[in-house]
Amino acid sequence: MVKVTSQTANELDALDWQILDELQQDGRITFTELGRRVGLSTPAVAERVRQLEAAGVILGYRAQVDLARIGRPILAIVRMNVVGDVLARVTTTVREMPEVLECYRGTGADSFTAKVAVASIEDLEQLIDQLTPFGTTSTSIVLSMPVPNRALAPPRSMAVKTRSSAAPRKRARTPR
Repeated sequence: MVKVTSQTANELDALDWQILDELQQDGRITFTELGRRVGLSTPAVAERVRQLEAAGVILGYRAQVDLARIGRPILAIVRMNVVGDVLARVTTTVREMPEVLECYRGTGADSFTAKVAVASIEDLEQLIDQLTPFGTTSTSIVLSMPVPNRALAPPRSMAVKTRSSAAPRKRARTPR
């Protein structure tokens, strides 16, 4: 069971991970159904979810939206190589652009990487034009998503521990 600490990730048990997996698949699942799937009573699973929320593990719930159906069928990744003292201005600019779905500041050649959704190539061009005064941009249009919105799973090291700490399985009898 999760305890509210600064190292919450280390405190998650296998049941917490099951709950997180189910909620990532369907954030609107009822506590009754969630409890059924993970083997807890409704009150017990509701308490676990509340603890995960209180610990800051679950940050919120949101709807997945079909970008094409809302008029933004073009998804692109815009990478920016920014030099000098413009980091704050880039941050302010991308935060104000509704087309920017996510933006990461990182190391290496790309100072910023943004995931953007636009209605047309012309809109993408205008977006890039707003960013080029800050530095060099490089853009890739997304053709498909082989791994869309993967749910977070426990670290491999924990999965191995969870399996090894489980009760040993009985061997199947082989006929003689």
